[in-house]
Amino acid sequence: SRAEVRFPVNIGITGHVATTGQTLNIPDAYADPRFDPDVDETSGFKTKTVLCMPIHNSTGEILGVVQLLNKMDNTPFNANDENLFQAFAIFCGMAIHNTSVYEDVQKAMAKQRVAFEILSYHATASPEETTKLMKMEDSPKISRSLLDFGFDDDTLDELSTCYATLNMFYELDLHSRFAIEKDVLCRWIMSVKKNYRQVTYHNWRHAFNVGQTMFAIIKNSAVRCYFSDIERLALLVACLCHDLDHRGTSNSFQVKIDSPLARLYSTSTMEHHHFDHCTMILHSQGNEIFGGLTTNEYEAAYTMLELCILATDLALYFKNRNTFFELTKSSTTDWHEKENQHLLSAMMMTACDVSAISKPWAVQRRVAKLVSEEFFLQGDLEMEEFKEQPAAMMDRGKKDKLPEMQIGFIDGICLPVYKAFALLCPNMQPMLDGVLDNRRHWQELADTQKRKMQENQRT
Repeated sequence: SRAEVRFPVNIGITGHVATTGQTLNIPDAYADPRFDPDVDETSGFKTKTVLCMPIHNSTGEILGVVQLLNKMDNTPFNANDENLFQAFAIFCGMAIHNTSVYEDVQKAMAKQRVAFEILSYHATASPEETTKLMKMEDSPKISRSLLDFGFDDDTLDELSTCYATLNMFYELDLHSRFAIEKDVLCRWIMSVKKNYRQVTYHNWRHAFNVGQTMFAIIKNSAVRCYFSDIERLALLVACLCHDLDHRGTSNSFQVKIDSPLARLYSTSTMEHHHFDHCTMILHSQGNEIFGGLTTNEYEAAYTMLELCILATDLALYFKNRNTFFELTKSSTTDWHEKENQHLLSAMMMTACDVSAISKPWAVQRRVAKLVSEEFFLQGDLEMEEFKEQPAAMMDRGKKDKLPEMQIGFIDGICLPVYKAFALLCPNMQPMLDGVLDNRRHWQELADTQKRKMQENQRT
């Protein structure tokens, strides 16, 4: 058995080195007053020569002591021995540090697994919620309405939006193609809905509408020919998950408040979080709708999923859109080529994300008020927290400027992308027509407000 010797840290040669950090090279141990002969008496060993050094970490802190006893040729340890032993002591320090770091990492990973299990449990829909969706009767009326670019979600209650989502998967035959059991798909849909916060605009209904637009594009246009079944699955999942756990504030706000999310992701802050949250749900027990995929299908799905969710950051849209616009003008563009296909899918995400701008006027006006109210709430926070004047679109004091701001939004972001898609695929012309019609309505409101202001100034 291994013998263990314990003694106070301030006793003996090792104690001296441990407390002072001084290297000791002693040619005759028993002639040195710092040597403690009790150690030899306990172990039965006869100490003659001693070389003892401290072990430091990277910050210079003493972690321990390493000691050589009795040089084999019975001569004292020399300077060369000290140099070699010092190198060994450095490696000892590195080994102890790495072991400590490894143990910390293992503990952190264990805590992370526990946290993930807890989060997954609370993020997953209840059996009762899942059962409600599974038992809903078929509704041909809902199925037909989903094909319409002018679809209005206000006609559906909360559970019906989930049924409509289930219907999209079935209409695209994704459940059959990828062996997704109905209970798993229903649980996943209800879990995704559950993980949207009750914010004014970026909530489950927004995600559902984005998914419905993607579904309508795939069903109604030739764009579907450029994507495989697994990529269509990823496109639909990306739309439904693209704003998961949205807090109702922008990326710049997250950076401004130095939130944990902003520290974790330096760019596309919320979009990275949405993707990670999506991944968490997909890996949660009972929600594994990707569970029947082959290795290649799984990799393709996740590649498309990440690309599409990150693409909803408008900063990336502005960066890439001119390349896309040029490609749509050419009849020789190969949209099956991966780089072009990825660009196409990214632009489709933008077209779906802002598709409320293409809806019938009543829908567009209702949604615009929701968006502006969420922006105003962020502006209120900025004024309260930072005593700063927010940007115009987030300044509640400028809410009368909404028509003008909507026109700017249409001209700067929406019209260019819908014109490009109408050119690429004529079946998407109704979306462009809707945008142009809504622009006319907003222009009429802006003109009316301008006339009223001029009349007030005259009086």
